[in-house]
Amino acid sequence: MSADGLAISVHGLTKTYGRLVAVDHIDMSIPTGSIFGLLGPNGAGKTTTIKLLTGITDITDGSATVAGFDVRREPMSVKQRVGWVAAEVILDDDLSGWENLWLQAQLQRLSDWKGRADQLLKYFELSDRRKDKVGTYSTGMRKKMEIALALLHEPEVIFMDEPTIGLDANVRRMLWDLITGVNRSFGVTVLLTSHYIEEADALCDRVAIIDQGRIVVTGSPSELKSRVKEDFIELETSESVTQEKLAAIPGVSEVRSQGRAWVLRVASAEEVLPAVFHALKTDGIRRINVEKPSLESVFIDITGKRIDQGGSDVPDYRKFYANLRRAQR
Repeated sequence: MSADGLAISVHGLTKTYGRLVAVDHIDMSIPTGSIFGLLGPNGAGKTTTIKLLTGITDITDGSATVAGFDVRREPMSVKQRVGWVAAEVILDDDLSGWENLWLQAQLQRLSDWKGRADQLLKYFELSDRRKDKVGTYSTGMRKKMEIALALLHEPEVIFMDEPTIGLDANVRRMLWDLITGVNRSFGVTVLLTSHYIEEADALCDRVAIIDQGRIVVTGSPSELKSRVKEDFIELETSESVTQEKLAAIPGVSEVRSQGRAWVLRVASAEEVLPAVFHALKTDGIRRINVEKPSLESVFIDITGKRIDQGGSDVPDYRKFYANLRRAQR
């Protein structure tokens, strides 16, 4: 822990690949013991940021300290104090739960690890399955084991990169409970990346929204939601419609195009919807969605697009491989 009470401190952090700026002069201050969310679409720079903070990828410009150590000058000290739960499956299915923990201990050169391993298996309710091959575990049990591996060396900070990607709703919510439990029970700081709005809202003390490598806004979920006083109506029509026609609807203060759809900013969706239906005729509306003040509406307000739209041209290979591994079991 650093003297200023911050687990992670970032100033002007930048990563370029030739002309591509993957992370663009970002700043972050993450208090010790908190759950911090880095929220953004696929391709926004979330995973690259984690790679920079863990010393896996070299920093192009700027500075970062993690657990009180400078990432550039003291990368090994940083790595000794951080854990990482990746989106990809990192378990060996042919080994038992205990053998996976043993392998992790060897990789990290831990000598006195068995007591910690027993504690983690008990905490995650996996003690009775310690001798079973991980390939026989359920998805929820596998996620528990992945977190146990990340906690084995007693890190001060744990990075969770899209930990719930590709999971069904029930397993995802189970994992939310695990993340908050780990944060409280082990006193570990969590930096969580996600493009799931509800995940960041449910878990995080503070959130930074990142888009195209830049952090566009930071605050608690409630602070960010309070920025948006209006509603958004997203609609797609079966026939072409002009921006001028939509802007002329009473109560519409702004109109933005979004691919094949339109996004209307309105004071009250309930009051404006009847006028929308009257102007466009119900049978001419193929799809309509109302976005009340939320982290999604904050993202729309700042970037002009939905979080699942930005970066949609970037293939999500991590989700592909996660699904592939599940299909093979």
